[in-house]
Amino acid sequence: MNQKMKKNLLTTISIALLAITAGLSSCNDFLSVVPKGQKIPTTLADFDALLRDEYGNQRTNVTQAILLLNDKFESASNLSYYQLYSANYNWDENADRIAFNHSDEGTYYNGYAAISTSNLIIEHAAEATEASEADKAQLIAQAKILRATNYFVLANYYADTYEEVSAASKLSVPLITSADIDAPYVQVSIKELYDFMLKDIEEAIPNLRPAGATILHANLGAAYALSARIHLQMGHFDKALSAANEALKQNDKLYDWTQFYTQYKTQIEQVNVYTNAPSPMGYDYVENYNFRHGVSIYRSNESNIRTDRATRFEPGDAKFASRWKIRTVGADTYYKSITNGFFNYGGLTTTEVYLIKAECLARQGDVTGAMNILNTVRKKRILPTVYADLTAATKQDAIRLINRTKGNELILSITPFADRRRLNKEEDYAQTLSKTENGKNLSLSPASHMWTMPFPQGAIKNHGNGSIQQNVSK
Repeated sequence: MNQKMKKNLLTTISIALLAITAGLSSCNDFLSVVPKGQKIPTTLADFDALLRDEYGNQRTNVTQAILLLNDKFESASNLSYYQLYSANYNWDENADRIAFNHSDEGTYYNGYAAISTSNLIIEHAAEATEASEADKAQLIAQAKILRATNYFVLANYYADTYEEVSAASKLSVPLITSADIDAPYVQVSIKELYDFMLKDIEEAIPNLRPAGATILHANLGAAYALSARIHLQMGHFDKALSAANEALKQNDKLYDWTQFYTQYKTQIEQVNVYTNAPSPMGYDYVENYNFRHGVSIYRSNESNIRTDRATRFEPGDAKFASRWKIRTVGADTYYKSITNGFFNYGGLTTTEVYLIKAECLARQGDVTGAMNILNTVRKKRILPTVYADLTAATKQDAIRLINRTKGNELILSITPFADRRRLNKEEDYAQTLSKTENGKNLSLSPASHMWTMPFPQGAIKNHGNGSIQQNVSK
């Protein structure tokens, strides 16, 4: 193995361990933190093991986005201890979140760790032994989907949402395409980053297969689903619809949550019992195109939900009722998570693609078609005793109903946050969030600077071979 290859691998491992080595942030350059005794990959199986590393590369931490949306219940003790949590959760527009963001670095470093692994595979898997050319090309393609997935999260977290009129002039996040130690990089424009993600997907598709080795490996459906997500975010509705249709050709299954609720109804409704049923949203969830964890692979429960957030689920929503139950502990009342297992927060699913297709149809004026798609999803969610088809008189009404369901379906993932950011840019769909907290009426404007998260201080101070400019004032 050549020296450059060794340096590449060590960089990948170093970045993956940044969260663990946070105490070393006083070093001049975080990329100089190099662990010892690591194996150098030579076979395709070695490279594959890097990609499927669940803790390092297959998780998506979007904690602050979920807090800003108020899509989870946060304890008073956490809000008191973590200033950044409190600022986002309570929509404190005067808070200096840049100063507070000195430890909440998981989104940034987890994302770039997976990108570094992807870069290593893309650069060197073609040299791997014990594999066919087709298998090597497939793994490289899967690494490109992983890279694009992580760039989508980073772009929709640390930079403004995509708008055609300003995408070429506003900065996004650092674009790193090499796993070399001290590889130079540029903080590119929003347009450049979106173009790069789409290029990765376009190059990957010819080498992907209908199924990967595991559900952690992107397949053809995952590539089309990611393309649909990115084009929707860009407002390219025709292209998003085309990609959604291609994804649904690969997998169009929907899980029947009404049957799940019926199966576990006695346990779910048992008084004072809050751990009942196994999560069906794990590796073998029929809706999966691919699977990625949320904050951690070791967490076996979902986050708890605020009582006011729970009211935005439809009556009779079996998926909601199967996952959360109201509970009071001391002064706190919230909806407690009641399923155990794994949850696909970072991957792509058929539900998301169905709802992308529905919105695109509505945007084209096919309101009836859009509502038919929406109701196709709802029939697998709303209990038959409550269910009734939803109708819409206008495309605006249809899009609001579609995104209400989508926000509920994909809660605790990056998608509701990304959707709310893009919809806030349109007068018909912009929304002011409001709540009452400790007797105070609070609100968050759709135009607030808080919809863009500040880069962590570690990234700004120890920026490696490039420079990073904050995309938000505070």
